[in-house]
Amino acid sequence: MESIILKLVFPPPPSIFLNTLSLINIPSLALGGLSELRGNNMPYSKFFITNNNNNNNVNATNLQKQSSSQEKKTTEEVKVSSRLGMLICYTPAFLATLAFYLLFPQESYSLRMLLLNLTLALHFFKRIFEVLCVHKYSGNMGLKTAVIIGTGYLSSTASMIYAQHLSQGLGEPTIDLKYIGSLLFLIGLSGNFYHHYLLSQLREKGEKKYKIPKGGLFGLVICPHYMFEIIEFLGFFFISQTLHSFSIAIGTMFYLGGRSVATRQWYLTKFEDFPQHVKALIPYLF
Repeated sequence: MESIILKLVFPPPPSIFLNTLSLINIPSLALGGLSELRGNNMPYSKFFITNNNNNNNVNATNLQKQSSSQEKKTTEEVKVSSRLGMLICYTPAFLATLAFYLLFPQESYSLRMLLLNLTLALHFFKRIFEVLCVHKYSGNMGLKTAVIIGTGYLSSTASMIYAQHLSQGLGEPTIDLKYIGSLLFLIGLSGNFYHHYLLSQLREKGEKKYKIPKGGLFGLVICPHYMFEIIEFLGFFFISQTLHSFSIAIGTMFYLGGRSVATRQWYLTKFEDFPQHVKALIPYLF
């Protein structure tokens, strides 16, 4: 097993901080997914602001109680528009990818480094574009929440770039996955964008009522946008082939897995006609 891993990834970089961060990523993100599954949701989503008065299901009642409790905890938090909040989430990480060219100009000629930085830049550029031109909003977002999320994205983006920087000069993995990773990233990016677009078309302007998503892969899973985002992060790992990017990809998989199950549970309690065959994340399986 160890020999297979050594063929797929660079040796761990000589950085105690980065190696420690890699060890922390998977359990911390997995706990985040478990927290979402248990109803302790981030206060920017429909789980947090949901109102289930039209459903007398016991689970719906529990979700209401959890939501009310969370709302009380954040009543004093400074609010900003959801659009501005999301920009705060994504812009710092995007700027970090641009700073790469200033900090490591000599490494711009390394194809693997260039591909990693370019795909990370496209990932966050797409998110900013969606915030400005695609998504529709029905509420506000806590400034503290936006800053915490933005700090997390900035940290993971900068650390992936830094891990790649530290890998320069080390022996290349025997199996080169960067081209497969680039393909995975493009599949994930396009699939994620397409299903975000479909979600944005569910409600008319000014309409706040939630609906069951349709089109694309929504007939098979309730969170195809999460599935494609996981594919994007696997693309980042395949391009960089560092243990640090691997830890972020696996941690993201656990987190979005838990969040997708929570999403499916929410739709089950919100809509009596929700199709039972629709899975959470992976068609026909999960």
